[in-house]
Amino acid sequence: MKKLLLLSMLVISVLLTGCATTGSASPGEKRALVQSMKSNTLTALYEKKPDVKTQIANSAGYAVFDNANVNVILASFGGGYGVVKNNLTGKSTYMNMGEAGLGLGLGVKDFNIVMVFHDQAALNRFIKHGWAFGGNADAAAKYQGKGGALVAEAIADQVTVYSLTESGLALQAVLKGTKFWVDSELN
Repeated sequence: MKKLLLLSMLVISVLLTGCATTGSASPGEKRALVQSMKSNTLTALYEKKPDVKTQIANSAGYAVFDNANVNVILASFGGGYGVVKNNLTGKSTYMNMGEAGLGLGLGVKDFNIVMVFHDQAALNRFIKHGWAFGGNADAAAKYQGKGGALVAEAIADQVTVYSLTESGLALQAVLKGTKFWVDSELN
């Protein structure tokens, strides 16, 4: 059991380090990487759900995050980065995220989240407070574009959330909390 826990912590460390924007890059280069991730994620989502493009265009704003998640038996950990775009002002707010949860699960997955804020209050609340609590149940088996994973959709508090799995192998049912916070270096 100790070996499994040690291996899990090593995998978590490597995964979370790989998910962060490049540490030695300049803030401008980091912002460019986040914007590229945002464009690629939205392109992939629009291919699977074309109606989301209109939903985003008519919204107060949206957020796109890249996240890596590790599930080890009863615990789940994750982290990532992203950007919130305010459609009213045109302003981009760069943010980080971290999550932890309890539940049954095993596996590792890299996925992207797109949040559509249907009103300005929901957008402002997210940037200011950034907390999200919830449950998650999914199955994913995807590598280099092959395999399958569901495009999940959830609606709560004037926010629609889409999740797209990039790669990974995971089976989980978890209650988790996620903290989003403004990246002081990139804003």
